[in-house]
Amino acid sequence: MSGGGPGALAAATVPGSRVSRVGVVSGAAPFQHVPGALDSLDDNDRAALPLLASDPAAAAAGFAAGFEPLAGLARDPDGPGVASALAGLLSPRDGELLAERHRAAAFEETMREALRQGTSGAGWDNVSWIGEWDIDPSAVRCPVLLWYGSDDRLAPPEFGRYLAQHLPQAQLAIRDGEGHMGLFEHLGEILGELTRPGSAPG
Repeated sequence: MSGGGPGALAAATVPGSRVSRVGVVSGAAPFQHVPGALDSLDDNDRAALPLLASDPAAAAAGFAAGFEPLAGLARDPDGPGVASALAGLLSPRDGELLAERHRAAAFEETMREALRQGTSGAGWDNVSWIGEWDIDPSAVRCPVLLWYGSDDRLAPPEFGRYLAQHLPQAQLAIRDGEGHMGLFEHLGEILGELTRPGSAPG
């Protein structure tokens, strides 16, 4: 899901047949090659962009600075939570899902763990996604099932369309009206599709 998508695709480029199928839900695509993707970055991330080629460590530090407010929210057990800071980036459907207590709690716990040791990992994640990818999607030989929401403001459907065009065996499903958190309500379906030979995502 999300930033985990590129890692799953990278694993599938390893020679051999240990990876038989990949599923990507609301996953990042190569920002350098998806039209408009770089324009969607905030001011902090745009400031780090020029450093990507010459000084990746400085770019990572710049990207990491943008995660500091989220880290502060994640550390405060009595605060409004990380989701409050992302409200402007989430679709109405995402908001509905996170309004449900058990889903909100799962999301907050995930973010707390992700930022528990600081923001440097998030900064390097951005270097991986926003910089030039060091994997070639065409090297992924196994089937890849792609799921995106038509109203995803973090990983828009253009990301899915790009991957579908550049992966040799990709099948893309775009769910109308859904956003970035589709995994929350479709996990069972997704796992079923990934383990059912010859099926297409729906």
